[in-house]
Amino acid sequence: MSNNTESNTNFILHPKNQKKMQSKVTNNKTQCSNGVKNIVMIISFLLIIYLLCFNFSIPNTKSLHTSLSLQNDSSSSSSLSSDTTLEHIVFGIASNEHAWSARKELVKMWWKPGRKMRGCVFLEKMPSNYTNNANDSLLPPICISGDTSRFKYTFRGGTPSAIRVARVVTETVALNHSNVRWYVFGDDDTVFFTENLLKTLSKYDHGLWYYIGSNSEHFLMNKAFSYEMAFGGAGIAISSPLAKVLGKVFDECIERYPHLFGSDARIYSCLAELGVGLTHEPGFHQLDVRGNMFGVLAAHTLRPLVSLHHLEMNDAIFPNMTKMKALEHLYEAAKFDPHRILQQTVCYDRWFTWTVSVSWGYAVQIFTYNLFLPDALRVQESYFPWQTSDLARHYDFDTRPYEPHPCKRQLVYFLDNVSSGIDGKIKTIYKKKTPENCTITMVSPRRLDEIRVVSHKLDLDRKQLLSPRRQCCDVLPSTSRNVMDIEIRECKEDELTYIHP
Repeated sequence: MSNNTESNTNFILHPKNQKKMQSKVTNNKTQCSNGVKNIVMIISFLLIIYLLCFNFSIPNTKSLHTSLSLQNDSSSSSSLSSDTTLEHIVFGIASNEHAWSARKELVKMWWKPGRKMRGCVFLEKMPSNYTNNANDSLLPPICISGDTSRFKYTFRGGTPSAIRVARVVTETVALNHSNVRWYVFGDDDTVFFTENLLKTLSKYDHGLWYYIGSNSEHFLMNKAFSYEMAFGGAGIAISSPLAKVLGKVFDECIERYPHLFGSDARIYSCLAELGVGLTHEPGFHQLDVRGNMFGVLAAHTLRPLVSLHHLEMNDAIFPNMTKMKALEHLYEAAKFDPHRILQQTVCYDRWFTWTVSVSWGYAVQIFTYNLFLPDALRVQESYFPWQTSDLARHYDFDTRPYEPHPCKRQLVYFLDNVSSGIDGKIKTIYKKKTPENCTITMVSPRRLDEIRVVSHKLDLDRKQLLSPRRQCCDVLPSTSRNVMDIEIRECKEDELTYIHP
């Protein structure tokens, strides 16, 4: 114990020494504190440099997203600018063994085997009188539809073949063609204007889901089925990725709809279940009218003519011709300028106060009075209703009465011939095709024997398709009192078409 006491005694310092010692310790602490601060500052400085370097080394998420979006937009734009050709389309045409022998002449009108068109005409079985001859090479091949007896059909008064026709969608996709952008479906009495079909579809990105078509002209038809349903006779276009998905689920889907009437209603219902709505394209025509279709054709929409339907059930579209010859006549004009066919242009003759309406490749109308432009664009009720009820006279477009008396009606000159010159202009000549016994005066257009129309070929680009504008026309000074000369041209930017005082 004593040793311990001595040891403790030795460490007891004198007060002066104690103060010196405390001062030395304090200085050491201060130096230590300053060193720690320096180290902390250095570490902080290095950390800041590291964070800055790290931030610059990783791309900004927002910028990255924008960059990818621009790349995707560029890719999408590239796919849109890549021309869609007939080789990118597969057609599914619904027919039956009894109708095909007659209806194939209509299909032959627009089918172009030399341009590598692909598709099938679907029949329930081969026609009993079928022979494979040389003319059949001008037609799509025949495919036999699968058995549909397992599907229920409960619509009273309808035909169960609607299920077989609906399944043309799945069976066309199952043909497994490569490099397909669009699947297009129609009836055997649907005629397509293929250049305008391609031009219309070129507006859309075929890599997205699209269901394209049009309604009926008839109010009751649209009310009974749906304004969001593409009517099958007018033609339906479905983009390839959507058609493939639809093909996978279609059979399961249509089992839920035995109560529906037609094939197009089943297609529409299943696409609705997939969450896809109709993209309306008025160039597809169901033509649910009867008789004289002049009023509908002469006031065609600004969109390119894509299809016509029910031609066999109506009058020939040109007078003094059979229905087939009349249709051939229209197709002949379309060869010269497909985008312009049926396009309506209105101009006013200031000297005689006449209103002139040109439906290119079809007819020229001359009204002996000034007709306001919106009225000139209305559909004349030259046809009669599809049905006989009061509501059957209601249509889903603007109409005006069609004068029954030929001498009070406007003069109509129908297409006679088409030609193109070395100057690049296309010349169409229109003549009166029906006899009339009306009074002719010096100021009456009835003295005119023909109308000559000159125009340049219309080549619509994507901007014009998305935002169409009607072209303008001028009544030119004529070299003959029995001829009227008209020129169709692009309108000036601020040009108005109106009645001149």
